[in-house]
Amino acid sequence: MRDDAGAGSLAQRLEDLRRDLPPSCRVLAVSKGQPAAALRRAVAAGVRSFGESRLQEASAKQEELADLEPLDWHFIGRLQANKARGVLRRFGTLHSVDSLALARRLARIAAEEGVAPAIFLQVKLRPDPDKTGFSAEELRRDWPEIASLAPLRPVGLMTIAPLGLEPQDLRALFGECAASLGLAELSMGMSGDWREAAAAGSTWVRLGTALFGARAAANPD
Repeated sequence: MRDDAGAGSLAQRLEDLRRDLPPSCRVLAVSKGQPAAALRRAVAAGVRSFGESRLQEASAKQEELADLEPLDWHFIGRLQANKARGVLRRFGTLHSVDSLALARRLARIAAEEGVAPAIFLQVKLRPDPDKTGFSAEELRRDWPEIASLAPLRPVGLMTIAPLGLEPQDLRALFGECAASLGLAELSMGMSGDWREAAAAGSTWVRLGTALFGARAAANPD
């Protein structure tokens, strides 16, 4: 469903979402594939945090929205090593740090750029060939070094649930992620499973179609 009704319907969806979320859980508006005009409507409705996964697309929107008060930009896509510098220049929070090698690269470039990004470590707690991330064993093994990689600021864990899990299985998976390291933030839950994620302790739910409606076609990055 597209947001053809304009700001009113988007604002109503946001109000409904916030009413159903616990106070500790915030909405990250997944704006990839949405035009800058849709983001303006979201800002008018009270959204400040936006999630993008394509550097080129996000950079164009950031330029177009530069007249607004500074927004909170989160990178949520798979982070390619050759785009790390550009992402660090454009985003204050990264949700998809999926390996120790990537964390090391980000720390080096962040120091060169003079930035201190908040990072989420992407974890994969069930076998899934389509997703990357730390296993529970890798996370325990690599955590001491990751925690020392200044100027990175590890704030939490991120996970994407495998397709096909029943609601009770989703809750168990999200609860397992919540208990992993005791970090303050948990980025888990999207438009199809945010209720289970919020019930299991997520502090960020990444909502695209639930907030904006169907995505417009985006140029590939």
